[in-house]
Amino acid sequence: MRNKLIKYFGIVGLLGLLASCEKDGEKVTMLSEPIPPTIVSMPEMKFYRTGDPNQIVEFKCTPVDPGFNASATYFLEIATAGSAFANPVQLYSGPQDTLISFKVSELNAKLLTVFDGDVETNAEVRVRAILTVDAGTGAPGTGTNAFSYTSASSATVVRPYGLPRLDLIGTSYANWIESPNANGIFSGFVKLSSTEPFTLKNPDDNKVYGLNAGSTAFEENGSNSLASPDNGWYKLTVNLNDGSFSLDAHMYGVVGSATPNGWGSPDIKMDYNRKKGFWEVTTALGEGEIKFRKNDGWAWNLGLDGTEGKLKHDGPNIPVTSAGSYYITLTITEYEGPNEAGVYTMTKLN
Repeated sequence: MRNKLIKYFGIVGLLGLLASCEKDGEKVTMLSEPIPPTIVSMPEMKFYRTGDPNQIVEFKCTPVDPGFNASATYFLEIATAGSAFANPVQLYSGPQDTLISFKVSELNAKLLTVFDGDVETNAEVRVRAILTVDAGTGAPGTGTNAFSYTSASSATVVRPYGLPRLDLIGTSYANWIESPNANGIFSGFVKLSSTEPFTLKNPDDNKVYGLNAGSTAFEENGSNSLASPDNGWYKLTVNLNDGSFSLDAHMYGVVGSATPNGWGSPDIKMDYNRKKGFWEVTTALGEGEIKFRKNDGWAWNLGLDGTEGKLKHDGPNIPVTSAGSYYITLTITEYEGPNEAGVYTMTKLN
């Protein structure tokens, strides 16, 4: 009964359109079961840095067919296989209904927002059509309650290419550093253990770089490995143009009366989320206060800046009003002190 009513009111929502068309001698009839759009074909989405970034790739589709000539807005979406499109990435939105085109570089950038670079991942693609009859009062088919039709999902394998990179060989954690300007200078946050010295490998040409005899610079086929002085997160920078490198501790943590160690060390250490670009931790907190600081020291610390969610150097303590398990994120917008700054979220899980 409910479906019949929705269809009935949807057709009522078409009356204005029907009336105008009939004046022109046209007869418009909406199908009781409109035909959803389909994906006819889609491109190979295994991309490599050595390919042509300006190559055009195309998704061919068929439009939604409600039984009359109608305009619609189309959404091309991709998601990890088996996720039921819980968190899809929108590749396209607009009126194009039969041919959706991208440059490889454009599509690659969109894929990198959800899929790991240089890794093959099973994925699913779908196209949705939103059909709006008019800007009416909220009845089915009007602007605030539009009809939506979705294609069957199409399976594929994606492999977006990341920036030029060097993989760390010898660490148990998946580590790599990247060259944003493709100029031979690589940098990034890496998680290291003092018992796991490492060398570097370029996955594009399989060249391996180790330290020279004096352990002062990286060179191709160098015989020595580099070890961190402690366990945790570091910023590693390597310049392959001259072999120079730096390895600096970047161990961000939560400290305060709400933590088990109070205002003393060690802090509750956070992990870097490479894909999302922030630091995160799930931890138990008691009632009290917290702050963020670097390397268990106060020279670099973040507290409230007076605007909700924002942080500044040496700002006031952050209150924790009730004990429980919290998921905390820290996005650092300015890494350099003494003007360090950022934003945070703190979500109570129980």
